[in-house]
Amino acid sequence: MTTVLGVDPGTAITGWGVVQGDDRELRLVAYGTIRTPAHTPLPERLLTIHAEMTALLQRHAPQVVAVEKLFFRKNVTTALAVGHARGVVLLAAAQAGLPVEEFTPVEVKLATTGYGSASKRQVQEMVRRLLHLDEIPRPDDAADALAVAICRLHSFRP
Repeated sequence: MTTVLGVDPGTAITGWGVVQGDDRELRLVAYGTIRTPAHTPLPERLLTIHAEMTALLQRHAPQVVAVEKLFFRKNVTTALAVGHARGVVLLAAAQAGLPVEEFTPVEVKLATTGYGSASKRQVQEMVRRLLHLDEIPRPDDAADALAVAICRLHSFRP
């Protein structure tokens, strides 16, 4: 079975989820978020994300890190903040010697629901079903990270 750490990056909340899987089954290992206080300077927030991501990589020993690609329509400020967090996640993975695979939101939706225009709620419900959970994982950032991990596992890459 392949162990994947899925990441939904953000400077305020970075969602993460570890899923193991093969061509027959998926198994939830763990999920959660990395949170940084709102009024903390950006360099300190990035340091926190890096330190916690490094600890997660050591604790769960994934074979690959799957990260949602940066996608924005109008809010450039939000895109820049997400870009900073993504960079720190990519750095932590590179320092751990792990491959990183990136997926667009449409790819994640398609891999989890079979429909590239699925709603956030539909994706979360499929995450719940695919991982045999009683409830949708909370918060949304963690559920999104699990969807990214599932997307990687459904991509059937070695």
